[in-house]
Amino acid sequence: MIAIALSFIFFLILFTVVGVYAATQKQDTTTDYLLAGRNVNPWAIALSALSTGQSGFLFTGQVGYAYTQGISSIWLAIGWAIGDYLAWTLVFKRLRQASEASNSETVPAFLAQKQPGSRSIAIVSALITIFFLGTYAAAQLLAGSKALNSLFGWDYAWGIVIGAIIVVLYCFSGGIRASIWTDSVQTIVMIGALILLFIFTMIAGGGVGNLYSNLGKIDPNLTALFPSDLAWGFVPFLIGWLVAGFGAVGQPHIVVRAMALDSADNMGKARDIRTICGIITAFAAISIGLAGRVLLPSINDPELALLDLSQELLPGILVGVMLAGLFAATISTADSQILSCSAALTQDLFPGLAKSYKYAKIGTLVVTAIVLVIALANNDSVFGLITFAWSILASGLGVLLILRSYNKPVSTPVAIAMMIFGIAVSMFWKLGLGLSSAVYEVLPGMLAGFLVYLIGSLLMPTNQTQINSKNQ
Repeated sequence: MIAIALSFIFFLILFTVVGVYAATQKQDTTTDYLLAGRNVNPWAIALSALSTGQSGFLFTGQVGYAYTQGISSIWLAIGWAIGDYLAWTLVFKRLRQASEASNSETVPAFLAQKQPGSRSIAIVSALITIFFLGTYAAAQLLAGSKALNSLFGWDYAWGIVIGAIIVVLYCFSGGIRASIWTDSVQTIVMIGALILLFIFTMIAGGGVGNLYSNLGKIDPNLTALFPSDLAWGFVPFLIGWLVAGFGAVGQPHIVVRAMALDSADNMGKARDIRTICGIITAFAAISIGLAGRVLLPSINDPELALLDLSQELLPGILVGVMLAGLFAATISTADSQILSCSAALTQDLFPGLAKSYKYAKIGTLVVTAIVLVIALANNDSVFGLITFAWSILASGLGVLLILRSYNKPVSTPVAIAMMIFGIAVSMFWKLGLGLSSAVYEVLPGMLAGFLVYLIGSLLMPTNQTQINSKNQ
């Protein structure tokens, strides 16, 4: 246990040192705090986007999903990867150009576009960001606390509080620059930890063939390539996860990284790095979950399969590496999300504070307190919390962001209706109709937003002056 703790502490110190160094590069301006001066290189953007996008979902949610669903869980990873690639290809380059042209430093500001009634758009989108991205951040703290509980037996509350304190330190050290830099180092640790455990589980399980055979003996459905209990069949199921990946366009903590890239021309490079690394980590996590089902068939919480396997197969010092990888992944996402929420609070809900560096930090403290309360009051599965928050953000913000990136005119009433109706349809699809297992709710939610836009364009034409896009 001492070796685990020492290894874990070593990596936490390493991440802290990176954050402190990032602080030496900062400027005390809101632009630097929120967007790192729009001069971050594509490698850092790619690694940071991967870490903040996969996070606790990868180490706990996706491993647990593979543990319970079997080989068919690969379609979540495949569909998500394709959709994410399309988001970076079709939207993020245009977003980088359009956000700089409009001098937008936050996602709500970009969605508002300073048109008549824009304050209403900024307020609604900021509230969506704070509430649902805050819930998403709470899920990260929960994932981290699960890890600490599994290894050290700590109460969930202690892990959540420790995670919140570390998040504040990261945010205060240098804003999004510190977040991106520490994310990059954390991603390297995350990839190394997953590959390490993947190798050990394959050896312990007797190789791929033996693991496959034993999965079939436990339950033949675990070896089925296609899920057998889909209400509408495989194609709608896969399309649902593909659109879920494309839903990255509605995630402020990911979108802001595209806005911080040093040049729109480097977006393709950042996309390719992020995609390759993401495929490696996703399939490693799925393989670990499948191996866990064979090697540890009766664990209480499938979302802790990765850590349970680590304790069974790895020496103490390497268990600490795994814990550091998991904890780093959750913290890297939580600090990014809290920064996005605090930006929405101080820049969009209360624009009078927009240029105050001091109030930007106070906003971070306020948001962290809100997220802490949500996390302490919730013990749901990490997978469920994250997929729900992701779908709401994609449905509420994603469609309008796409239209703004392409410089399409959207009147204020239509913009607000798109956000509200998209969220309502997504929530009703999941909670009212219970159809998420057939088609993930991002698809109907985003389709609803586009439908409102088409109807609104016909009924409420606008002559809104568009952002000059001659450089696109």
